[in-house]
Amino acid sequence: MTATAQRHLLLNMTANGSLAKPGKDLFVVRHGEGPYVDDAAGNRYIDGLSGLYCCQIGYSYADEIAEAAQKQLRELCYSPLWSDSAHPTGLALAERLAALAPDGIEHVFFSGGGAEAVETAWKIARRYHTLRGEGGRTKALARRGAYHGLTLGALSFTDDPGLTEPYGPPAVETHFVANTNRTALEQPLDEAAFTEYLLADVEATVLAAGPESIAMLIAEPVQNRGGCITPPEGYWQGLRRLADQYGFLLVADEVITAFGRLGEWFGGECYGARPDIVTVAKGITAGYAPMGATLVSDRVAEVINQPGEVLNHGYTFSGHPLSAAIALRSLDIMQRDRILENVRGHQGHLAERMASLGELPIVGDVRGAGFFYALELVGDLDGGGFSDTARAALVAEMIPRRLREAGLLARVYNRAAPLVQIAPPLISDRALLDRIADIIADTLDEASARL
Repeated sequence: MTATAQRHLLLNMTANGSLAKPGKDLFVVRHGEGPYVDDAAGNRYIDGLSGLYCCQIGYSYADEIAEAAQKQLRELCYSPLWSDSAHPTGLALAERLAALAPDGIEHVFFSGGGAEAVETAWKIARRYHTLRGEGGRTKALARRGAYHGLTLGALSFTDDPGLTEPYGPPAVETHFVANTNRTALEQPLDEAAFTEYLLADVEATVLAAGPESIAMLIAEPVQNRGGCITPPEGYWQGLRRLADQYGFLLVADEVITAFGRLGEWFGGECYGARPDIVTVAKGITAGYAPMGATLVSDRVAEVINQPGEVLNHGYTFSGHPLSAAIALRSLDIMQRDRILENVRGHQGHLAERMASLGELPIVGDVRGAGFFYALELVGDLDGGGFSDTARAALVAEMIPRRLREAGLLARVYNRAAPLVQIAPPLISDRALLDRIADIIADTLDEASARL
């Protein structure tokens, strides 16, 4: 299979040429059941990352999902949501999402995934301001270290030179503000002071760029890149105040945090967020089909929907009937089987288990919420950094290998801050969460001994 990949497959976010190195085998997943996946050799693993933050309900609902898919395909395999045309499944899903969404969010634009949803948010924001006579709002705000997708528009809001520089200047002029990572502070601050510091940075950036030039600020309720970075109390309320004061739109990127990851349908609700636009994908279909969506508030929609005005934007497979049918069935399953209640019932225990790992010498910080956690690692140098030798031996090689050998798929970052991250399926019970924590503890204990 490795040879086939070398000849024919370009993997995402991968040094594809390195597959030819001796001893470098392609990891091939062939089967899933419950919260587990099996590789091509028959080895079983806990899927500690829900695929890629997608598989909210694990892998055992295929018969129900297939039934919904078959019914849809027999009725209608394709019809676009284009011009004055729609189809019943797309209409039903839009209505369902509006019912689940935060108050005031009533309109849905479908796409194929998260990056497309973010692109759509940008275009809607631009259209909104232009129709209000503020076409000079051409800039965006995003947070340092953030990731919002790899299409050219979404890449503008992604703060990672390794991802952006190969493709030249950004499509959208974006100014980056402080993220909510407390470990980056030179001196500790209490919650109120930290919130004040963060909002002051946003306001200063707005004033420096020109308030009349800012179209939107985009942020995740819990920032994924950098390791499950949670906000302080009052932060999202402060962003709302600044957005209203200076006239830009507030966009909550919920591609990862929506659909139960934090124990609510939308993660922003955990923090009092009141966005104008919400982007979603991944868990909307529980990983059973590709889909994204941009959810829009009434106050924005009433501007872009003025009679005679055209939203010149669209995707061929926007709201595809098959994906829409799968999303509806997935949401049915989540409500029927009380998946959010499972997260709420076990998130406290997971928080305790993750916090206990902070006692290991190699763990510098533990952060996260719901079923979404990261451990930031510290190394063998003064100040907590890793020497090149330790980073290569431990973060790049030993830790990911040992986790997999112990039967756990987790994410081990070896960029910026070294991290171990988990986002288990939302069906996970206490015993499985304990097993995840135990495997991480054993692995990082061994790594600590090698520092």
